[in-house]
Amino acid sequence: MPASGLSRDNWRQTQLKPETPFQRPANCPVSECPAISMYEQELRRHRATESKLRETLVRERALLQQKEEATQQIVVLARESEHRLLNGLQLITSLLAVQSHRSKNPDTTAELNIAANRIATLARVHRHLHTLDNVESIELKQYLEKLCDDLFDMVSGDTPERSIRIKGTELNIPSATAIPLGFIASELITNSIKYTNGNITIELSVTPNGDCTLSVSDDGPGLTAAFDPIATPGLGMKIIAALTRQINGELHFAKGDHGQGTRFSVTFKPQGTRS
Repeated sequence: MPASGLSRDNWRQTQLKPETPFQRPANCPVSECPAISMYEQELRRHRATESKLRETLVRERALLQQKEEATQQIVVLARESEHRLLNGLQLITSLLAVQSHRSKNPDTTAELNIAANRIATLARVHRHLHTLDNVESIELKQYLEKLCDDLFDMVSGDTPERSIRIKGTELNIPSATAIPLGFIASELITNSIKYTNGNITIELSVTPNGDCTLSVSDDGPGLTAAFDPIATPGLGMKIIAALTRQINGELHFAKGDHGQGTRFSVTFKPQGTRS
């Protein structure tokens, strides 16, 4: 009930007035409550942290957006560069072929043909890899089979009795490792083609400790006892050695099956490519 002398409306307005802030009595013996003070400090720290987190989140979103845009630009540029590279390699191959036909020196003609075939092989390797864009791993045996088909088409007319085959284990490996292995295999196969008119075998295997091995063997005349792949002046072996180091692999060479020909082997770890 309203107090005596107050109307109902005046009483309601009196009850709805906001409460006045708490004021410590002048004669209070405690100057400040420690618990309240600690709570207020913790609340201020929490609000400051929350504000920083909001600012960080805004910056991270902006950076993420910039990263996505930059990634898309890199993909576009990479595809354009790949296209230009393939066109450039094809042009160089054509120029070398024309020059070899014009040359009257048999040795010069042979060297120009070798250079043209090597560049054509590089173009084929890039073309195969280009079809696997945005693929993190590659089935190596299938990829090498396609590469061998291209190489065989290049040389089958010269020596009909020659054969190139691939056997062994199917291996799924990162494309970053498969790319150097594709170049290594093409160089080794091309080198075998130069020295044998018979069989060339590419084999994939897994060692007991989990390492992988890619080997290329032929039934040609074999290597001399003094052969050193590191010291040889040939560009092909230098390329093979450099790519083997790139994947943290080891390069070995020995006689082929039944003590005939040559076998080059590269032992590598499936995840062993350097960044």
